[in-house]
Amino acid sequence: MSGDSKPINLVIVNTGCANIYSVQCAFERLGVEVTVSDNPAVIKSADKVLLPGVGSAFAAMKSIEQKQLTSVIQSLTQPVLGICLGMQLMAKSSNEKPGSHLVTSKTDTVECLGLIPTVIERMEAGDLVLPHMGWNEVTLDSPHPLFKNIEQGAFFYFVHSFCAPISVNTLAKCNYHLDFSAAIYHNNFFGVQFHPERSGKAGEQLLRNFIEL
Repeated sequence: MSGDSKPINLVIVNTGCANIYSVQCAFERLGVEVTVSDNPAVIKSADKVLLPGVGSAFAAMKSIEQKQLTSVIQSLTQPVLGICLGMQLMAKSSNEKPGSHLVTSKTDTVECLGLIPTVIERMEAGDLVLPHMGWNEVTLDSPHPLFKNIEQGAFFYFVHSFCAPISVNTLAKCNYHLDFSAAIYHNNFFGVQFHPERSGKAGEQLLRNFIEL
């Protein structure tokens, strides 16, 4: 995949709160072997790291802290890709606490990993329903290797009620009543709000691009 003779060492962080199997299968369809681990040494030795997540930021961060992986993830220098909640965990903080789908307060927050200088807020959907679920169009202001060979306005599959607002760390954007960040980045950390493993050819290409970063 990477053009090297040595196979790439790709590790999915077992946060204890993710549908890891579907992400693992997506890479295996590309011919890339995947290791799933919560062992700090295994994670640190990876060429590329995946941070998936399903559920609430509060529960996910609690699981990561119980596994003593917070500082491990923060110390990584290789490319790291967060998917859906995994992307949101890369932010400084999130408003997604237990029961937060019932409230609109932006003062009660969960401290996240602080890898990307942005915050996660409940989506303002207007008359549209939450969660934002289904296929939606993703656009970039300027080209980036993570979206190489993916056409502008390609559709990806989303399931979420919280998002990162548009900021200097926005890599790609989407609109659901208001614009929000479909992808964010800072240094070696990348996050996508959509599910590339469920997004057909465009999602497959994005995962291939991540492997080749």
